[in-house]
Amino acid sequence: MDTYSLLREFADSWFLIAMFAFVIGTWVFAFWPSLKSARDDAASIPLRDDAVAISLGEDTTECSKDDASFTGKADSGKGSDNG
Repeated sequence: MDTYSLLREFADSWFLIAMFAFVIGTWVFAFWPSLKSARDDAASIPLRDDAVAISLGEDTTECSKDDASFTGKADSGKGSDNG
């Protein structure tokens, strides 16, 4: 049996089973009930800076209507920097 046929047979049978087991194992690990606190902690990472800023009384908005550069319209993309 040549190498290609041997590898093809392996990929069609055992590797398929191994990949299926890997996917199922990943799902089980990801949704394991005891890891809920770790998932909640990871989900709140983008909001941590906002929570600190709010508790310090800082403004968390990037652009406000009082800003001189605020036009109220979306950029049309017709600028000199667009080529």
